[in-house]
This record gives sequence, C-alpha cells and structure tokens, in this order.
Amino acid sequence: MRRRIIALSLLLALGSAATAQNDKGFEISKNLEIFANVYKNLHSNYVDDVDPGKTMKVALDAMLASMDPYTNYFAESDIEDVKMQVLGQYGGIGSLIHQENGKSYIAEPYKGLPADKAGVKIGDRILAVNGESTEGKSSTDVSAAMRGQAGTNVTLRLERDGKEFDVVITRAEIRLPNVSYSGMVNGNVGYVRLDEFTQDAAKNVRDAFRQLKRDHPDMQGFILDLRGNGGGLMNEAVDIVNIWVKANELVVETKGKVASKNTKSRTRMAPEDVDIPVAVLVNGNSASASEIVSGSLQDLDRAVIIGERSYGKGLVQNILPMPYNTQMKITVSKYFIPSGRCIQAIDYKHRDENGRALKVPDSLKTAFKTRNGRTVYDGFGIEPDIEVEHETSSLLSIALYNRFHFFNYAMKFVKEHESIPPASEFQITDEIYQDFVDYLSDKTYDYTTYTENIISDLRKVAEEENYMDNLKQQIDQLEKTYKEAKKEDLMRNREEISELLKDAILVHYYYRTGSIEGSLSADPDVKKAVEVLTNKEEYNRILGK
Repeated sequence: MRRRIIALSLLLALGSAATAQNDKGFEISKNLEIFANVYKNLHSNYVDDVDPGKTMKVALDAMLASMDPYTNYFAESDIEDVKMQVLGQYGGIGSLIHQENGKSYIAEPYKGLPADKAGVKIGDRILAVNGESTEGKSSTDVSAAMRGQAGTNVTLRLERDGKEFDVVITRAEIRLPNVSYSGMVNGNVGYVRLDEFTQDAAKNVRDAFRQLKRDHPDMQGFILDLRGNGGGLMNEAVDIVNIWVKANELVVETKGKVASKNTKSRTRMAPEDVDIPVAVLVNGNSASASEIVSGSLQDLDRAVIIGERSYGKGLVQNILPMPYNTQMKITVSKYFIPSGRCIQAIDYKHRDENGRALKVPDSLKTAFKTRNGRTVYDGFGIEPDIEVEHETSSLLSIALYNRFHFFNYAMKFVKEHESIPPASEFQITDEIYQDFVDYLSDKTYDYTTYTENIISDLRKVAEEENYMDNLKQQIDQLEKTYKEAKKEDLMRNREEISELLKDAILVHYYYRTGSIEGSLSADPDVKKAVEVLTNKEEYNRILGK
C-alpha cells in the first residue's frame, strides 16, 4: 500500500511539473506570436517608414533592461565592442581622444602602437578622419571613425602649433595591456596594477610577480592594485588567486537556473609564493572578477584587503552566439566565494514603485567565517580589512580638470622643457607651481563653493523676510571677506592640485606607466599597504593568525 501511495504521489508531482512546463511553453509561444504580429503590423501599417533593425533593437534593449545591466544584445555592428570587453582588443590606431569646446584632440597615444609610431602627439587637434570633418561630431563618433579592420589605413588631418598636416596610419589589432604597471614601492615592496581581467591577465600578473621576485630577492611584500578594475574573465581571476594559494583550493562556485551548468573552480597549478605578505587594493569601482580575487584571498586569509568597499557584483555572464553574427551577453548564475558568501549588492529581481532595483537590506545580510574564523558578510561587496579614508576632490580641482587647464598647461610645459627627472623623482616645485598659477591668471575656471551658496541663500531669505535693510551691510562684508579668502584656494589646495598637474605632465614624457609610477609615493592606499606589509606582526594580527 505504502509503495502505491509513493508511486501515486510521484505521478501527481510529475504531472504537475509537466503541466507547469506546458503552461510556460504555451505562454512563451503565445507571446512570441503576439510580438511577431505587432512587429509585422507596425511595418505594414504605420504612417511613416520604420527602420526594421532599429525598431527591433529598441524592443530587445527595452526587454533586457528589465533584467539587469549586464544582460545585453549586440548587433553585428557592435561585435568590436564585445571583443574589447572580453579580449581587451579592437582594430584601431591605439589612442585616447577628448573634446574641448566642441573640438577633438589626441589625449594620449599608447606607447608603441600605430598612432605613437606614426608620430601623433598629445594635444594634436583632429580636424578630419578620412577626409570627413570632425566638426560637430562627438568623441564617440570620432573614435568610431578611427577604428576599423586591422591592416587598413586611416588618414587623419591634424593641427599642431597652428600648422595642419596629414598622417596616414595603418590600423592594427589593438590589445591593451591588462597589467599597466609593475615595479617596487618603498624599495622593498612589489606592486602590480591590473586594469582588466582580459585574456592572459593571470599570466601577465604571474610573470610580473616572478620578475619582481627575481630582481628583488629581499622583497618583503606584494601589492595587487585592483582599484577601478570592473572585472572580466572568471578563469583569469581563479588563476591569479593561484599565484599565492596552493593547488586544489576552491576559489569560486557558480549557481544558476540550470543545475548541470553549475561549476566549482579550483586552483590548478603550483603557486609562486604561499608565504609572502600580500595586500589587495580595492575601491567602489572594483567589481566582479576583482571581487572574486579580493574576496577569495580574504576568505582564505591569504591577503589583507585595503581601500574602500567594492562594488558588489556577484553575477556571472556568458556570451552566446546568435543568428546573423549577432551575440547576447546574459547573466546565467551567481557566484559564491570560499566562505560561502555571495557579494551581490543589488537585487534586480525586486524593484521599487519607480522600477529601480533595490539593494540587499541589512536585515538579510548573513555572517560567514574566513578560514581563520574572522567574520565577513554577504550582500554588499567586499569590505576591506583596512578602510582608508580619502579626501574628496576640491571644487577648484574639479573645475581646473573639467576646463582642461592641467592638460593645456602640460602642453605648454613640454614645449619649454626638453626633459625632466625620472617619473619616481619628478615633483612639482615652487617654481613650476607658481608658473601654473601665473598661467591661470587670465583663464576661466569658475566654481561655486557651498559657502557661496549659503551666503547667496542668506541674502535671498533676508530679502524675503524684509530683514535686508538691517543685514545688507553685514552680508556684503561677509561676501567680500569670503571672496578674498577664496583667492587663496590655489595655495590652500596646492598638494592636491600638484598631484593632478604632475600626472598630466608625466604622461607626456613617460606615457601612462610613468604617471602611475609618479603617483605611488603620495597614494594613501599604497602607503597603508606598505605600512602593513612591512610589519609582520600587524599583518598576522589582521589575518587572525
């Protein structure tokens, strides 16, 4: 009797599952048919001509927008963007551009790539691309015009020092280096900055670490900088963890709708060094694969995490081929790091009345334990072991940057100085800073401070409440006193402005690697990392050893 009841229960359960599946299949077929008919009737009967491809792209984008920001459809024309995301490569000349007052300029040619080899310089104004004027075009449009299939030529009409000239550049397959800098800080601590988890990222980090150890056998610690790194390939993240963690350690587990596709990724190779103290730098723009590396090293108590709380992206995407050379990037699972936690900070399934996705509430965050028993939490990114407070940029610095005064002064400086000291030694001297202040004397860089807003509000309120006759003299004096004090902002914010100015100058002489090297000595996160890594007792205390 009992066996019959169990069998009957199983049949009922299977029948219910089959019915649910059939209902869902019917709903899918029904809605596809409705959509196809709407699309067909629109193109047959709408009063104006409709672009079929554009209409469909709008429909697809709107549908996918209801999922999460990482699930996207790519038309055939967007495949270069996919290659850029996954491989870090594209067909082009290898240069950044920016726009100032509606004009396009070369912002930075990458060292050794086609634009650099052709003699293109920072600050060259781009007048035309292949004979087509850049007037009125956005920087995105100008960049797109310069990109193209590797081996083809592009002709740029440039202006430099008031002279116009043409330069023919042969496009190449541009593969940006994922390791943008490696070197030593404070003499005995290794440092590597990883910008993207593209193909070969782990190999490049391992090679850089190995070279630093070879050149500096007394290296006391190592810093992996993942600040601003939005992630990329998961397998590269696993192999990077493997550099400092022994083989067969679980790094990340993925769980999604299709159980057969769930994975467990473990370290596969012999590590480079399991003893050297390691620090990983993260900030609010460190996401996805960056959080797998920092989070798993934290869970395994193998590294101290320093900086700011990371972004909180615990979702995994796959790129799927589609008909007619289109592609789709789709979120297929969530990932879980060794302690068992998922660091996804935003719940895209549940939204507020305005359609905005909600953050995981504190009440639903769960505590987990690292290997040494330290408490960590899920649901809000990777919380650093040492949080470093950063001063917010002054309104003056932001105004100077947005007005391109750092960029333009650097152009002037380069013309007047054939060479400068090495990047690690170059500093903004009193003479250089005063020259910059003099340069700004006839330039516009208006900025309104919070104090000015308060004084302005006080004046308005006094007028509205009829106190102006009594307070006008005091308010006028307050405004005058503040304006005098504001003139000192260039000196009051000298340290911050000097660092931005130094960066703008160094990139001219030593490319991007030079500007990174020059910034390390004043970097608060790097300073804190060096302090911890060179204090073995403090390092072990943080990791609960």
